[in-house]
Amino acid sequence: MTDLDATTLRATYDAQLRPDLPRPVPEGVVVEPDGPLFRVLGLDQRGMVTYRDLGGLTGADLDELITRQVAVSRERGEPIEWKLHGHDDPADLPQRLRAAGFVPEDQETVVVGPVAPLASTLPVVPEGVRLREVTGRPDLDRIAELKTQVWGRDLSALADSLEREIAADPQAIAVVVAEADETMVSAGWVRFPADSTFATLWGGSTLPQWRRKGIYRALVSYRARLAGSRDRTLLQVDAADGSRPVLERLGLVPVNTTTPYVYTP
Repeated sequence: MTDLDATTLRATYDAQLRPDLPRPVPEGVVVEPDGPLFRVLGLDQRGMVTYRDLGGLTGADLDELITRQVAVSRERGEPIEWKLHGHDDPADLPQRLRAAGFVPEDQETVVVGPVAPLASTLPVVPEGVRLREVTGRPDLDRIAELKTQVWGRDLSALADSLEREIAADPQAIAVVVAEADETMVSAGWVRFPADSTFATLWGGSTLPQWRRKGIYRALVSYRARLAGSRDRTLLQVDAADGSRPVLERLGLVPVNTTTPYVYTP
């Protein structure tokens, strides 16, 4: 079994990154325990259900737990996301979520890999493009506009959530953008979870006309160098289909899948 054995990496991921809770908790965010899981409310445009495992709950007991999440969503009048991993038990959990009104969105692949090889590589961007770390609200608003343009839905609330994360602990997150002249063409951020050997990569959205130019790869390398400077040894990404091949070529290994199941009141 090598250091990049998928089973070992998945176990490390489960032990260190689940449940996925904000630490410290940003202003306005509420973390509520409910049996084996946690609800994170107020961080983004919808709440999130997260856990390491469900403690063996099955049948009517599991349905009752799911129903409580629906009740919270209805009471708050906002969607809630149940982040389902491919190896979560019981096997009929997806069917039970659907029966309660949760709708699955696009599946992503959890990939994990070593920091060191990427941290030793200088980010290479096309001529005229620069990478820059940002913290100020005007830049965060531009990131939200970029994400809205790329994904075709209103993601303006992203600026608020990133601003609150930075304010809660500037050392727990670093936000990086790629710019060509005055145009922001790509953006991503890296989180440094407490008490973990991991750094986790998020965002990585690039304007369509700027894709296939090495910008996404450069953003990954840049953030890996930040991770290496903080003695993190593993990177983790929830990879969409478009970014997964790039990340695998960079040495990250698929260890699991994750699917957002969303209840909308």
